[in-house]
Amino acid sequence: MKYPSSLTTSQWRIIKPLFTGEKRGAHFSKHSKRKLIDAVFYIEKTGCQWRQLPHDFPKWSTVKSFYYRAVESGLWERMRMLLVEKSRVDAGRKANPTYGIIDSQSTKTMYNADEIGFDGGKNERAKASYSR
Repeated sequence: MKYPSSLTTSQWRIIKPLFTGEKRGAHFSKHSKRKLIDAVFYIEKTGCQWRQLPHDFPKWSTVKSFYYRAVESGLWERMRMLLVEKSRVDAGRKANPTYGIIDSQSTKTMYNADEIGFDGGKNERAKASYSR
């Protein structure tokens, strides 16, 4: 079954070489890597719990184990970078960003805060503990 979070065929073509061409030990999974990735993307998109994964995906513990092993080995980050590069190129931009913008509003807000606040746990007004 396809979900909005599932990989497209062109996305799979880009990351498939990360999962083929080299043997990863003697263990071979009975589930396709694409299906496992789709399951993780489903969890990321919906925010559901591992155990709430729909039954048309591999068992939740298998998906969770695959994800954590991929993160630990750095494979997940390499895969995500390839997909980000593809989406940037598809949008007509360079594969890698050339600059970034940082919003400093949260920093400004801290300095403009009142020095006296209300401590709800103690039901009393308290002086701020930060220094300028």
